[in-house]
Amino acid sequence: MTYKELLYVKTIAEEKSISKASRKLYISQPSLSQAIQRIEESLGTILFKRTNTGLLLTLAGEKYYKMANQILKIYDDFRLEVNDINEMKTGKINIGITMHLSVYVLPIILPKFKEVCPFIDIFVFENNSTELEKLLLSGEIDFAIMHEPKSKKNTSISYESLVKDPFLLAISPTHSLAKNHKLDENGNYPYIDLNLFKDEPFIMVNKQQRIRHISDNILHLANINPNIALTVKNFESAKRLSTQGMGVTFIPLQYSKISSNNFSPAYFMIDDKYEANWVMCIATLQNSFLSKADKIFLDIVRKEFVNKNV
Repeated sequence: MTYKELLYVKTIAEEKSISKASRKLYISQPSLSQAIQRIEESLGTILFKRTNTGLLLTLAGEKYYKMANQILKIYDDFRLEVNDINEMKTGKINIGITMHLSVYVLPIILPKFKEVCPFIDIFVFENNSTELEKLLLSGEIDFAIMHEPKSKKNTSISYESLVKDPFLLAISPTHSLAKNHKLDENGNYPYIDLNLFKDEPFIMVNKQQRIRHISDNILHLANINPNIALTVKNFESAKRLSTQGMGVTFIPLQYSKISSNNFSPAYFMIDDKYEANWVMCIATLQNSFLSKADKIFLDIVRKEFVNKNV
């Protein structure tokens, strides 16, 4: 049964006349009669009986009329909801973001988004990049703000590059090797030779985290087999421990800007030949549907981060 068939039966029942119903529906009387005949034939029962006061519903017709009202109400409500979504009077977005990018990105983006879309509910899923890819593939999130994998990219996912973020070497300010640096003419952090630290203890994050993937790749390209003194989950822990002289670690430049009060290591840039960087990106499923609200949110992200210094 179709929307039109439901509407035909409902209108005839209320008008008690084929001719009146046909005028209300803007359909010819013969066409409407034929449509009702097809419905009755498909059901194997009569829906209307003729009386002196007009067409009345049979018992089967009453059941059909009740069901038609319920379905048409659901359909009309759905159309109103879709219209509200299209007009952004209601709706939701499911955002995936890494836990540390959440600290850095959301305070910049969410206030601007809420100004434009005040009625859109926001659900944030914080996890590492590997887990966010799984949530994206399962359809639990609409898109993810994360970092691109250096290799083995999932072919079902589209990675839209936003901004490159260099990795810094973080060590204690009183470390004996801190003086062996070279100043950067551009006024950034000074450079230091990574091979000076080949025998130093390293503090690393867990192997499942993308920050660890980049760190391992840096050390591989530098031909350093690191002495990993400690593995932690939180980069902030690694940063504070390096400040206290427990070892050296790698910190993305974005994350170095997140204040840690009294725990401030000495930061050094690393030579480009070690590919010491990662790329913040928007990850979406290939050819996936994005709502109007999704697109507005992502446009704000692009405006704030594409081609800008981290």
